Amino acid sequence: MKHLSSYFVATYNSKVFFYVFVLLWAACEGVIKLPENTTVPAIFAFGDSIVDQGNNNGIKTLIKANFMPYGKDFEAGVSTGRFCNGKTPPDLIAEELGITEIIPAYLDPNLKLEDLKKGVSFASGGSGYNPETPKLVSVISLSDQLESFKEYIGKLQGAVGEEETHNILTNSLYIVVAGSDDLANTYFTLGVSKLQDINSYTDLMVSSASSFVQEIYNLGARRIAVFGIPPIGCLPAQRTLAGGGVRMCVEKYNQAAQLANSKFSSEFDSLAEKLPESKVVYIDIYNPVLDLIQRPQNYGLEVTDRGCCGTGNIEVAVLCNKYSGTCPDDTKYLFWDSYHPTERGYRALVDQILQKYVNRFF
Repeated sequence: MKHLSSYFVATYNSKVFFYVFVLLWAACEGVIKLPENTTVPAIFAFGDSIVDQGNNNGIKTLIKANFMPYGKDFEAGVSTGRFCNGKTPPDLIAEELGITEIIPAYLDPNLKLEDLKKGVSFASGGSGYNPETPKLVSVISLSDQLESFKEYIGKLQGAVGEEETHNILTNSLYIVVAGSDDLANTYFTLGVSKLQDINSYTDLMVSSASSFVQEIYNLGARRIAVFGIPPIGCLPAQRTLAGGGVRMCVEKYNQAAQLANSKFSSEFDSLAEKLPESKVVYIDIYNPVLDLIQRPQNYGLEVTDRGCCGTGNIEVAVLCNKYSGTCPDDTKYLFWDSYHPTERGYRALVDQILQKYVNRFF
């Protein structure tokens, strides 16, 4: 069981923060008011479990969340494959922008035409910028997510025509959330740190991320939000595995995240100037998440060092199941399991971060 726990903990390093995702837009009361004559017809998501709406359900991997208690607070209490008790960042952003109530997984067998027009998620829990990261847990790589996006475009053109497809692609919001597993899982847990220094490793991550953004740009994306990496050393699972007896935040992990983020910030600021008519925006989630962890009372939260599922120290994916039990009130918790935030945690991040970035996309 100890080996199994370590396996899953590694798999989800820090993606958990990706919640932060929803930090892209200025949330007022209810639906966000966009600039006059501005539309955002759809939301598209790429990356890892923070924005995986259920794409892992139909593939052969242990990285799944389509069983209880996942989804217990979702619509009708359904376990959709979202790594959360309720809604995740793509849903919340779409909700705030007045697009739709939920963003489905592209591989959802019940996907309808109207869903295609309002956006989908191509993300896969356990994926990353390093091509080796998704291979380790048999999930969908970013290159395969890109192929699915191309397939999606073909379907959309067949349904609404080329002109409307162009309108949807160029005016929608694209969210890219990855990198946490590349560090927490591939680099630190699986020993890559003994073979390669962190500086060269993060260079490779940034190069891969930049190439991916340019590829979706070439396919029509213009408003692109690239999320940085959260303080992965403060995830409940990482505290348990590497934080010592008192479960402190693992500073070495956090420093690696900060190094990668500084490079992401420079790269995407530069890329935004090179790609005509683009709005490529680097989203800092490290500091907002850290503030949420250190000052939970400011956000109506109480518990930030463990998750709501089971003991909250290690349970994630199959280790968080119907036998695990849950906390009495998940609205008091930042984390749902040992890696991923609760819907309440995501919403708290939305209120704090969206306001900072909304104007940069228009």
